[in-house]
Amino acid sequence: ETGFKDRDKGDIDRLLELIREYDVVEIAVGLPRDLKGNGSKSVKHAKEIAFRIRRRLDRDDTISVVPPVRMVDERLTTVAATSALRASGVSEKRGRAVIDQAAAVEILQSWLDARHFALSGPNSGPEPSH
Repeated sequence: ETGFKDRDKGDIDRLLELIREYDVVEIAVGLPRDLKGNGSKSVKHAKEIAFRIRRRLDRDDTISVVPPVRMVDERLTTVAATSALRASGVSEKRGRAVIDQAAAVEILQSWLDARHFALSGPNSGPEPSH
């Protein structure tokens, strides 16, 4: 699920349900910076949400292994998501409705790629043939 804004305080409750249900290993909170790396009010809001998630996780004794909460640079995710949607034939109007979900997919994929690289190491390719 994507789009946690925590405006009504119910989003973090839902996130905790998902953590319990799926044995989550890490939580990624998008850090909305511009291409130069500058932040805005949105960055402050994202950091506040990450803080509140951490605080709730620390207080919740029903979660056996507390996953870390990481801020993830989302500078190029919207651009990549928009390109992917266009390439798959999604109309611009429909694309706007799902852009956050598509950007979240880009964030997840970059996390999975980085985790795979970290776990397999730089020299984990196939053995050279002799």
